Amino acid sequence: MRGTSYIFFILLFLVAAGCSDTERRLAKKADKIHETILTVDTHCDTPMNLMRSGFDIGKRQDNTCVDFPRMREGGLDAEFFAVFIGQGPRNDSAYQIAHSKALDIFKAIRDNVNKYSNMAEIALRADDAWRIKKEGRLAIFIGVENGYPAGLDITRIKEFYDLGARYMTLSHSRNNDICDSSTDPAGPEHNGLSSFGEEVVKRMNALGMMVDVSHISDEAFYDVLNISAVPVIASHSSCRALCENPRNLSDDMILALKKNGGVIQICILSAYLKSPEANPALDSAIAGIRRKYGAGSDLSVEQMRQMRDEIRNAQKKYEKLATVKDLVDHIDHVVQVAGIDYVGIGTDFDGGGKIAGCSNVGEMKNITIELLRRGYSRKEIEKIWSGNIMRVMRAAEAYAAGQSQASSLP
Repeated sequence: MRGTSYIFFILLFLVAAGCSDTERRLAKKADKIHETILTVDTHCDTPMNLMRSGFDIGKRQDNTCVDFPRMREGGLDAEFFAVFIGQGPRNDSAYQIAHSKALDIFKAIRDNVNKYSNMAEIALRADDAWRIKKEGRLAIFIGVENGYPAGLDITRIKEFYDLGARYMTLSHSRNNDICDSSTDPAGPEHNGLSSFGEEVVKRMNALGMMVDVSHISDEAFYDVLNISAVPVIASHSSCRALCENPRNLSDDMILALKKNGGVIQICILSAYLKSPEANPALDSAIAGIRRKYGAGSDLSVEQMRQMRDEIRNAQKKYEKLATVKDLVDHIDHVVQVAGIDYVGIGTDFDGGGKIAGCSNVGEMKNITIELLRRGYSRKEIEKIWSGNIMRVMRAAEAYAAGQSQASSLP
């Protein structure tokens, strides 16, 4: 009996050692891949932290998801910083306030990146990202999340572009003047894009600004595909077939996006990856926090930060997170439905995005390790991390350049 037990423990040790050796090889291979490819995350809400006094993006910030040191640790070369404005009232004075807040966020992004110009640079074109990586620095792109701060003024689309925005998410959690949201409890208002929204999409095409269909209603999604002259992106969405959520894309929508030539960037917000189990303790805690702070549109930047911190603490205490395996299940699903050329990663870090095994930007290589574990090649991993989104960005740039040349002809 003793001999049998001894043999069992020896075998157990050998299996464990073999597993550990395999993991080390995968981690080493992931490191090498990250050194030689461009890696891009298409959505984070870190600019809200930039508006806080005391937050220093150039130093490690353990209570948030994204900073420059951990971008390096996680092997992330380029990040899209979101200029996010929550949906509020739709009148002239509210539009002016939202517009002013958006300009403040643009300035904060630029000021913080310029402060650490030895570490990072604002990127304006797809090719900038590779150049900046080769210089040993990080590339920071800008996107606008929610077209609300444009109000009804079409000239503001160019203003945002001139300030560095290279995509705009047309709406957020509520309907606006551009289109219907996928999550407005009041239901559809425009039954898709409004007439102003159609004008916005065309103007974005002409400028070379990517159209982002995350957050918008299904009807608005199809309206955008019918109108846009170039491929579009879902900057942070996941697959409805695996997680029934109106924020996610159905298989039919993924196929339509493929036909358009666009890309879905899988969001790592846990509730968009895996249908959450009943969690009354977390639900009660978050409901209490939201009652405490009231309507988000009425909050100051500091109050919004406090609310998010309290929600984050409640989540740490009660939340049951999805995993990196759940994330890669969504990548697998898009590959099976549409192919390897139509999927990427948009974390939503600092806006709720985090999963077990990838709770901050310093853990991004864990995604690559799981992709390797499932047999993805280096070339396929490169497409997921940057090839697909850069292809769409270059298409937007090329179309705008062609439009500009055509308009200058006699």
